[in-house]
Amino acid sequence: MERLARFMAIVGGLVLTFLVLLTCVSVLGRGLNTFGHSDLLNYVSKSLADALIATGVSPVNGDFEIVEAGVAFAIFSFLPICQLYSAHATVDVFTNFLPRKLNRLLIVFWEIVLTAVILLITWRLYAGMQSKMANGEITFLLQFPVWWAYAASFAAALVASVVGIYCAIARVAELISGRAYMPHSEEAVH
Repeated sequence: MERLARFMAIVGGLVLTFLVLLTCVSVLGRGLNTFGHSDLLNYVSKSLADALIATGVSPVNGDFEIVEAGVAFAIFSFLPICQLYSAHATVDVFTNFLPRKLNRLLIVFWEIVLTAVILLITWRLYAGMQSKMANGEITFLLQFPVWWAYAASFAAALVASVVGIYCAIARVAELISGRAYMPHSEEAVH
């Protein structure tokens, strides 16, 4: 499970890195294009302005469509590692004062609830993907089928579901047996 969760986190990180670079290139292109059309540059040097525009600098066409699909995939790619290491943000102001056994019971309860939510989201992503495939919806600028983004997110959510089920079973086993089955928790501290 740990290898699977880490693999998904690495893939999600690579996708997110690509999206950051894409956004930077697009913003830089938009800025240079705007500068090339500016009154200031045309006043200073019309030939320089024309040369800049002639290079074809512009924002990346459909960048927001790619970012939208990629960020959804990245989010679902990071869920397994967060689930496995209990790294989701928690607010434990009140639970710090509860007995340890009750805290362990709460952890098991919320692990099961979170797994159920991930399963629900995965199911709805599948239904959404089926709907988008059936109606043939495509994106506005790039004209790629919308279901591709749903399929990528669904695949990552499916892995998150498998890891979530594993974690829920492991937490229940920990509660019953008193033994640790989950990797060391790296909780977010607030």
